[in-house]
Amino acid sequence: MSQSISFAPARAPLPDHEQKQAALSYLNEAWAEARHDGVDGDCLAQASLFAAFAELVGTYGEDAVAKFVEGLPGRVRNGEFSVGIARQ
Repeated sequence: MSQSISFAPARAPLPDHEQKQAALSYLNEAWAEARHDGVDGDCLAQASLFAAFAELVGTYGEDAVAKFVEGLPGRVRNGEFSVGIARQ
């Protein structure tokens, strides 16, 4: 019994900003699906942060990530993570 395996040609990697946009789109879809299934937004946020920090630590190491997060309070206070809600 033999099976043939076909491989799709490899695509060139997307530029960094396009990868970030695609990643955010995937995360927004997963978030919406989880919310639809009844998962609390706070639980999603904490799990997302854990997964993100674990990935960053695995990639860059604990010291580099600790240095990165030292700048987060100022970025939060400056509104970098606030999503503007259109009001009519």
